[in-house]
Amino acid sequence: MNRYPAWKYAIIVLALLIAALYTLPNFFGEAPAVQVSSSRATTKIDLTTLARVEQALKDAGIMADAIALDGTSVKARFGNTDTQLKAKDAIQKALSPDGTDSAYVVALNLLSRSPSWLTALHASPMYLGLDLRGGVHFMLQVDMQAALTKRAESLAGDLRSSLREKNIRHSGISRNGQAIDIKFRDTETLTAAKGLMQDQFPDLQSVDAPDGTEYKMTATIKPEAARRIQDQALKQNMVTLHNRINELGVAEPVIQQQGIDRIVVQLPGVQDTAKAKDILGRTATMEMRLVEDSAEARAAENNTGPVPFGAERFFERNGQAVIVKKQVILTGENLTDAQPGFDSQNQQPKVDLTVDAKGGRIMRDVSRENIKKRMAILLFEKGKGEVLTAPVIQSELGNRFQISGSMSVSEANDLALLLRAGSLAAPMDIIEERTIGPTLGADNIAKGFQSVAWGFVVIVAFMVSYYMLFGLFSGLALAVNLLLLVAVLSMLQATLTLPGMAAMALALGMAIDSNVLINERIREELRNGASAQAAIHSGYERAWATILDSNISTLVVGLALLAFGSGPVRGFAVVHCIGILTSMFSAVFFSRGLVNLWYGRQKKLKTVSIGTVWRPASSGTVSK
Repeated sequence: MNRYPAWKYAIIVLALLIAALYTLPNFFGEAPAVQVSSSRATTKIDLTTLARVEQALKDAGIMADAIALDGTSVKARFGNTDTQLKAKDAIQKALSPDGTDSAYVVALNLLSRSPSWLTALHASPMYLGLDLRGGVHFMLQVDMQAALTKRAESLAGDLRSSLREKNIRHSGISRNGQAIDIKFRDTETLTAAKGLMQDQFPDLQSVDAPDGTEYKMTATIKPEAARRIQDQALKQNMVTLHNRINELGVAEPVIQQQGIDRIVVQLPGVQDTAKAKDILGRTATMEMRLVEDSAEARAAENNTGPVPFGAERFFERNGQAVIVKKQVILTGENLTDAQPGFDSQNQQPKVDLTVDAKGGRIMRDVSRENIKKRMAILLFEKGKGEVLTAPVIQSELGNRFQISGSMSVSEANDLALLLRAGSLAAPMDIIEERTIGPTLGADNIAKGFQSVAWGFVVIVAFMVSYYMLFGLFSGLALAVNLLLLVAVLSMLQATLTLPGMAAMALALGMAIDSNVLINERIREELRNGASAQAAIHSGYERAWATILDSNISTLVVGLALLAFGSGPVRGFAVVHCIGILTSMFSAVFFSRGLVNLWYGRQKKLKTVSIGTVWRPASSGTVSK
């Protein structure tokens, strides 16, 4: 009756082994570290960079606990923060001797101390939130008026092109802030322009009035369109920040909208506020310009003459100068997609670019008029431009074209990511910054751990004193529940915050409810005169429906918090929901396995150790 088949015990043992394996990395803690990343798309982190970092530490007499190339960064781990700070200065000096225009980001970080064999099994510790791990917090204010001004400037250019295509003559187009002024000589052209605007520019509204001998039409962005532009600018800025931070490998960054024009950015584990600002400011944009092919330009490329008027000098990755015209043909704003791939002819890595309708029209016109001439594709980061490639235009281009040249597969992937990330839709100012040190985070972890540990000890002590051996079984099931909860959070790489630790403590109290229901049901069966084996069987079977109902109702509330909550509320809900699921396994399946293992083999079982069973119908009590 109360015997588990071998396969059920095998499931229990396997679950415990996996849970122990994935929980183990959380006990090793984190060590101070220095992370070296690229600050430019064209600067690659490879074994050469690793060797330079190792040499810099060796020259400074600093011994690293571990140093390795991890994806797109070099990470060096140290024993204490003093060594970490000295190592950071040494590496910064070696990679950027003059301290200006560095191609690398050298930032302080925290890394897990887990041994390599655990890392090889993909067993990693839980991510810790800003309140537990320490890090930096920024509140960014988005300049919405700048976003509207930028949109008005784009619309002014589109209006000029559309009026030219429709052969509607005007006396001039000028932009005054977010308003676009267009002058006409007669009412006929004014009426034609108003019709064009209604058909092709639904985001604009206009008023017109006489202006001396001419007529002036003033176009402004409609209020509903302005709200949409502002919302899009905020979302684009968030996507851009997320792409840039993710590229640098910051673990679990938090990027959230707050209000209608603010963004909260939290970078756990990053202690260097200056470098964090550098990360946030790293955005790139693309420009396409024609290469100047005059004799003066060729002389300027060889540094034998000045740069011609109306042109600028930029450099390719190999140091070769390229003289390009100042007139910008296309920018990253016209770019809608960038994907890496391989050229079908020579199988070399490439990046396929897709531009919007306006960009496609410009590319067709420019390429048709400049076949056999070179077009330079430039990448601007932090105000500095670099020529990615300057191919010859072989035929008329359209909405889709490609960048190809001497680039590797990883370079093509990085370039596509950088171009997709694009530039900020509107400038942002940091209006609040806060640094939480690792010492405060460690103090929060200690207090949270103590609250969970003391709650566990008190619950187990009460259960053992009240339910005797069954109370001990319940305590072991509670320990398994905690083990499974931490293991699942680690496997999912969830972020644990202080509210999450509160949910963990609450999960212990809720998990024991299931065992209380089971134990009281067994007691009730014993009071009704059932045999010990029958009481155990009926107790688990009949309590299951009640346990399921109560857990489902609590899970529904947790899912509601998860769906509609944000920030700390969401962190609480994640741990809360997972805790409910693990408690149903440990409180019912695991605890019954223990009971079956202990009592199931006894055929003539007369008593069970479940505390005092009161029998009101008898003359006394029976202690079992």
